[in-house]
Amino acid sequence: DGFIEVETPILQPLYGGANARPFLTHHNSLDQELYLRIADELYLKRLIIGGIDKVYELAKNFRNEGIDRNHNPEFTSLEFYQAYVDYEYMMDFVEKLFRTVAGNIGDLKLAWGEMKIDLSKKFIRKPIFNLLSDATGTDISKLNEKELIKICDKFKIDVSPQLDRKSV
Repeated sequence: DGFIEVETPILQPLYGGANARPFLTHHNSLDQELYLRIADELYLKRLIIGGIDKVYELAKNFRNEGIDRNHNPEFTSLEFYQAYVDYEYMMDFVEKLFRTVAGNIGDLKLAWGEMKIDLSKKFIRKPIFNLLSDATGTDISKLNEKELIKICDKFKIDVSPQLDRKSV
């Protein structure tokens, strides 16, 4: 609805927009080190600041880190920004986007493994700590690191030793 699709650089002199390690490459003609994009966020925000009020990009991103069921070194994302709206408006927009896409390609009732997801219903909006506390039966908002690890162990959630509150 009034959004402009843009294409931002994949080869960048500086990387940014996400906390990830970049792939480094060399541009022979320019004799310059460049990075493969890890996120298109910063270029899209520059366009918003420059006066384009609604922008989006279907972007190929590259992150030079682990490969597992949650991480792929190259992936495509949809990222969009709109000026002069707040997060409540954007949450409404995302709900409408999901319903529109699901309705156009099939049904608003989806199966995800054993779960059934009904996109026709209003999305539940709760702070992440409330959701985690509901799921664990424990108010986790004030727990220290040892207590959080204990909860993770109880629910068989693998916690990497490198992760801590400062790294996320």
